[in-house]
Amino acid sequence: MIILMRHGEDDDARLGGWSNAGLSSIGIEQAKLAREEIIRAGYKITHIFSSDLERAKETAEIVAEGLNLKVAYVKEFRETNNGDLAGMTKEQACKEYPGLYWSSLEWGQQYPNGESPKSFYERVKSAWERFKKDTANVDGDVLLVTHSGVIDVILCLENGLNYTNKHTTFRIGNAEIACVQ
Repeated sequence: MIILMRHGEDDDARLGGWSNAGLSSIGIEQAKLAREEIIRAGYKITHIFSSDLERAKETAEIVAEGLNLKVAYVKEFRETNNGDLAGMTKEQACKEYPGLYWSSLEWGQQYPNGESPKSFYERVKSAWERFKKDTANVDGDVLLVTHSGVIDVILCLENGLNYTNKHTTFRIGNAEIACVQ
Protein backbone atom coordinates (compact mmCIF):
# COMPACT_ATOMS: atom_id res chain seq x y z
CA MET A 1 0.00 0.00 0.00
CA ILE A 2 1.12 3.57 -0.68
CA ILE A 3 0.27 6.11 1.99
CA LEU A 4 0.14 9.73 0.88
CA MET A 5 0.73 12.38 3.51
CA ARG A 6 0.54 16.13 3.22
CA HIS A 7 3.22 18.13 5.01
CA GLY A 8 2.45 19.95 8.26
CA GLU A 9 1.46 23.61 8.43
CA ASP A 10 3.88 26.23 7.16
CA ASP A 11 3.65 30.05 7.17
CA ASP A 12 0.09 30.78 6.03
CA ALA A 13 0.91 34.45 5.33
CA ARG A 14 3.16 33.39 2.44
CA LEU A 15 2.52 31.57 -0.80
CA GLY A 16 3.79 28.01 -0.88
CA GLY A 17 4.50 26.43 -4.23
CA TRP A 18 8.27 26.15 -4.59
CA SER A 19 8.85 28.19 -1.46
CA ASN A 20 11.44 26.52 0.70
CA ALA A 21 9.97 27.70 3.99
CA GLY A 22 9.92 25.20 6.81
CA LEU A 23 7.17 24.10 9.15
CA SER A 24 5.56 26.38 11.69
CA SER A 25 5.57 25.27 15.34
CA ILE A 26 2.02 24.02 14.76
CA GLY A 27 3.23 22.10 11.70
CA ILE A 28 5.91 20.38 13.75
CA GLU A 29 3.29 19.28 16.29
CA GLN A 30 0.97 18.11 13.48
CA ALA A 31 3.77 15.96 12.04
CA LYS A 32 4.49 14.44 15.47
CA LEU A 33 0.79 13.66 15.99
CA ALA A 34 0.58 12.12 12.51
CA ARG A 35 3.63 9.98 13.27
CA GLU A 36 1.93 8.68 16.43
CA GLU A 37 -1.28 7.98 14.51
CA ILE A 38 0.68 6.06 11.85
CA ILE A 39 2.28 3.96 14.58
CA ARG A 40 -1.08 3.36 16.34
CA ALA A 41 -2.80 2.43 13.07
CA GLY A 42 -0.29 -0.37 12.55
CA TYR A 43 0.91 0.56 9.07
CA LYS A 44 3.94 -1.49 8.08
CA ILE A 45 5.94 1.35 6.54
CA THR A 46 9.32 0.18 5.28
CA HIS A 47 10.18 3.08 2.96
CA ILE A 48 9.61 6.84 3.21
CA PHE A 49 9.81 9.18 0.24
CA SER A 50 9.30 12.93 0.24
CA SER A 51 9.24 16.05 -1.87
CA ASP A 52 12.53 17.86 -1.45
CA LEU A 53 10.89 21.15 -0.39
CA GLU A 54 11.67 22.01 3.23
CA ARG A 55 8.14 21.73 4.70
CA ALA A 56 7.71 18.22 3.27
CA LYS A 57 11.27 17.20 4.20
CA GLU A 58 10.78 18.27 7.82
CA THR A 59 7.48 16.40 8.03
CA ALA A 60 8.99 13.24 6.53
CA GLU A 61 12.00 13.41 8.85
CA ILE A 62 9.77 13.69 11.93
CA VAL A 63 7.84 10.59 10.85
CA ALA A 64 11.03 8.74 9.86
CA GLU A 65 12.59 9.41 13.25
CA GLY A 66 9.73 7.60 14.99
CA LEU A 67 9.93 4.66 12.59
CA ASN A 68 13.74 4.47 12.53
CA LEU A 69 13.79 4.86 8.73
CA LYS A 70 15.63 7.08 6.27
CA VAL A 71 13.92 9.41 3.79
CA ALA A 72 14.54 9.41 0.04
CA TYR A 73 13.75 12.72 -1.69
CA VAL A 74 11.91 12.94 -5.00
CA LYS A 75 12.00 16.39 -6.63
CA GLU A 76 9.17 15.50 -9.03
CA PHE A 77 6.70 15.42 -6.13
CA ARG A 78 7.19 19.13 -5.40
CA GLU A 79 4.13 21.38 -5.30
CA THR A 80 3.32 23.61 -8.28
CA ASN A 81 6.23 25.73 -9.45
CA ASN A 82 4.74 29.16 -8.81
CA GLY A 83 7.89 30.87 -10.05
CA ASP A 84 8.27 34.49 -8.97
CA LEU A 85 5.46 34.10 -6.43
CA ALA A 86 7.19 31.33 -4.40
CA GLY A 87 7.48 32.42 -0.77
CA MET A 88 6.03 35.85 -1.48
CA THR A 89 3.63 37.23 1.12
CA LYS A 90 0.02 36.97 0.05
CA GLU A 91 -0.30 40.73 0.50
CA GLN A 92 2.66 41.40 -1.80
CA ALA A 93 1.37 38.92 -4.40
CA CYS A 94 -2.02 40.69 -4.48
CA LYS A 95 -0.25 44.00 -5.16
CA GLU A 96 2.28 42.76 -7.71
CA TYR A 97 0.12 40.12 -9.43
CA PRO A 98 -3.52 41.15 -8.87
CA GLY A 99 -5.98 38.43 -9.81
CA LEU A 100 -3.26 35.82 -10.40
CA TYR A 101 -4.21 32.63 -8.63
CA TRP A 102 -3.73 28.94 -9.43
CA SER A 103 -7.42 28.66 -10.29
CA SER A 104 -7.25 31.72 -12.57
CA LEU A 105 -4.56 30.24 -14.82
CA GLU A 106 -5.63 28.73 -18.12
CA TRP A 107 -4.51 25.11 -18.64
CA GLY A 108 -1.41 26.08 -20.63
CA GLN A 109 -0.73 29.43 -18.92
CA GLN A 110 2.37 29.56 -16.72
CA TYR A 111 3.06 31.42 -13.53
CA PRO A 112 5.75 34.07 -14.20
CA ASN A 113 8.95 31.95 -14.39
CA GLY A 114 6.94 28.96 -13.17
CA GLU A 115 4.82 26.19 -14.62
CA SER A 116 1.32 25.85 -16.02
CA PRO A 117 -1.43 23.60 -14.68
CA LYS A 118 -0.81 21.36 -17.70
CA SER A 119 2.94 21.00 -17.05
CA PHE A 120 2.31 20.47 -13.31
CA TYR A 121 -0.22 17.73 -14.04
CA GLU A 122 2.04 16.03 -16.57
CA ARG A 123 5.04 16.17 -14.18
CA VAL A 124 3.07 14.62 -11.30
CA LYS A 125 1.37 12.03 -13.53
CA SER A 126 4.68 10.87 -14.96
CA ALA A 127 6.33 10.78 -11.52
CA TRP A 128 3.37 8.88 -10.02
CA GLU A 129 3.35 6.23 -12.75
CA ARG A 130 7.10 5.71 -12.32
CA PHE A 131 6.79 5.69 -8.50
CA LYS A 132 4.08 3.02 -8.55
CA LYS A 133 6.22 0.79 -10.80
CA ASP A 134 9.35 1.36 -8.71
CA THR A 135 7.60 0.54 -5.43
CA ALA A 136 5.34 -2.27 -6.65
CA ASN A 137 7.52 -5.03 -5.25
CA VAL A 138 8.53 -3.34 -2.00
CA ASP A 139 7.83 -5.38 1.11
CA GLY A 140 5.59 -3.42 3.44
CA ASP A 141 3.91 -0.06 3.03
CA VAL A 142 5.40 3.02 1.40
CA LEU A 143 4.89 6.56 2.71
CA LEU A 144 5.08 9.54 0.33
CA VAL A 145 5.12 12.96 2.02
CA THR A 146 4.16 15.67 -0.42
CA HIS A 147 1.82 18.61 -1.02
CA SER A 148 -1.94 19.14 -1.35
CA GLY A 149 -1.81 19.89 -5.08
CA VAL A 150 0.24 16.79 -5.78
CA ILE A 151 -2.09 14.63 -3.72
CA ASP A 152 -5.10 16.09 -5.57
CA VAL A 153 -3.56 15.06 -8.92
CA ILE A 154 -2.67 11.57 -7.64
CA LEU A 155 -6.12 10.92 -6.20
CA CYS A 156 -7.77 12.13 -9.41
CA LEU A 157 -5.59 9.70 -11.37
CA GLU A 158 -6.30 6.83 -8.97
CA ASN A 159 -10.06 7.47 -9.06
CA GLY A 160 -10.30 7.94 -12.83
CA LEU A 161 -11.31 11.59 -12.54
CA ASN A 162 -10.20 14.50 -14.68
CA TYR A 163 -7.88 16.88 -12.87
CA THR A 164 -8.47 20.61 -13.10
CA ASN A 165 -6.85 23.63 -11.48
CA LYS A 166 -10.23 25.38 -11.35
CA HIS A 167 -11.18 23.61 -8.10
CA THR A 168 -9.72 21.08 -5.67
CA THR A 169 -11.31 17.66 -6.02
CA PHE A 170 -9.61 16.03 -3.04
CA ARG A 171 -8.91 18.28 -0.06
CA ILE A 172 -6.43 17.01 2.47
CA GLY A 173 -5.42 18.88 5.59
CA ASN A 174 -1.96 19.49 6.97
CA ALA A 175 -0.26 16.25 8.08
CA GLU A 176 -3.28 14.18 7.02
CA ILE A 177 -2.98 10.93 5.11
CA ALA A 178 -4.77 9.16 2.27
CA CYS A 179 -4.15 5.55 1.33
CA VAL A 180 -3.81 4.21 -2.19
CA GLN A 181 -4.10 0.44 -2.63
